[in-house]
Amino acid sequence: RDDVNDDPRSGRSVSELTDENIELVRKVIINDQHSTYDDIIAETFLSHGKIERIIHDHLKMRKVTSRWVPRQLTPEQNEERFKLCRENLAKFRAGSWQLCDIITGDETWIYHRQICRKSTNASWIAEGQSPATIVRRDKFEPKNLFCIFFKSNSPVLVHAADKGETIDHIYYIENCLKSVVKEIWKQRKSNGTKGIKLLHDNAGPRRHSDVINYLTEEGINMMPHPPYSPDLAPCHYWLNDYIKNRLIDQPDEKSLTHAVSKIVKNISEEEFKKTFDKLLERMELCINNHGDYFEHLMK
Repeated sequence: RDDVNDDPRSGRSVSELTDENIELVRKVIINDQHSTYDDIIAETFLSHGKIERIIHDHLKMRKVTSRWVPRQLTPEQNEERFKLCRENLAKFRAGSWQLCDIITGDETWIYHRQICRKSTNASWIAEGQSPATIVRRDKFEPKNLFCIFFKSNSPVLVHAADKGETIDHIYYIENCLKSVVKEIWKQRKSNGTKGIKLLHDNAGPRRHSDVINYLTEEGINMMPHPPYSPDLAPCHYWLNDYIKNRLIDQPDEKSLTHAVSKIVKNISEEEFKKTFDKLLERMELCINNHGDYFEHLMK
């Protein structure tokens, strides 16, 4: 055989980015949103490069992983998130509320042994060398419960709960809120708790009438916070990970408490301020997203 030209092949022509080819790719994706490039090639006989151009340049699509959300919100919960964010943000915008008057706090469990995120555990190894191993945590590993409060320019309280202690409304008042109030008066000698608003979540102890009465007696208002909204709580969307990403292994409760306190104490005023500014941005995103979770929209 002397002819070096290819014989005609079966399948569809791939010479152009035709409307027909674009529609073929679109139909494959619509039928199976998890389809791979190999799946699309098998269905359309188009090249990888041509499919890539069709998907990105013509269909304006991109492939992303499914996102985790804290909870499947009901329409009523979406509405409450929308409503409270709109009301709270309006007060900040009007100047009747100021970020410097907000104190926020929450609890978080911190383990004595730290496990880095998988991406930070990656390391170069030589040919034939085995990668390092990391032992998974089990539920009995030593850990401590911390209650941490802060405001827009500084920490207010780092409290390590007693081992085995349950944080009910009594413990919350006696060991957390009273210490917070004492620190407020220490930092604001002339104004004390005047104008202070506390942002905490809706866990059972915080809703107890004794907690509400105590805060009222101390002249502290509670900033309304919608249920199932860690994306609107600075401890959840910033502080907890900030601390855990900077910790190293600690041998006991005392050293862990010291290490956590040191990390929080060394956070700059600018970092605190930036976190509270983000709270306003998050409220706005929640409103724009009709009360649904919005972190996938953040830049």
